[in-house]
Amino acid sequence: MNCPWKPNVTVAALIERAGQFLMVEEETADGLRFNQPAGHLDEGESLIAACTREALEETAWGFTPTALIGIYQWPRPQRDITYLRFAFAGVLGEHDAHRALDTGIVRAVWMTPDEIHATQAHHRSPLIWQCVTDYLSGQRFPLEIIRHYE
Repeated sequence: MNCPWKPNVTVAALIERAGQFLMVEEETADGLRFNQPAGHLDEGESLIAACTREALEETAWGFTPTALIGIYQWPRPQRDITYLRFAFAGVLGEHDAHRALDTGIVRAVWMTPDEIHATQAHHRSPLIWQCVTDYLSGQRFPLEIIRHYE
């Protein structure tokens, strides 16, 4: 049975503190890879709530999105998947040192932009560096451009 094509909607958190970004190292089908705290939008969930949830689940850090950095489309032909990523900047919250990280997350790590750039060969996708570049250039859109209806 053929299913209609649809993109995989994901969210990503660009969490910056003192010139470093909170990243995750995770197990993937391609081996260990770096990513922003990111994940899939769940049914009925708003993009903003999904980003808050994913950041907490993958890093044990609270995160409140305050701006949209960009919307990114990445067709991945070798997997026959297209990702539609909504990347957010925001405010870092409290850390829960006792919280277990999501399955597959090896560690949460703070990295400088230079370290992120130097590890591009081990990024989960090309969107990671592009999101950092857009963030560093000051690109911000108000959250009000996103409408969620229940």
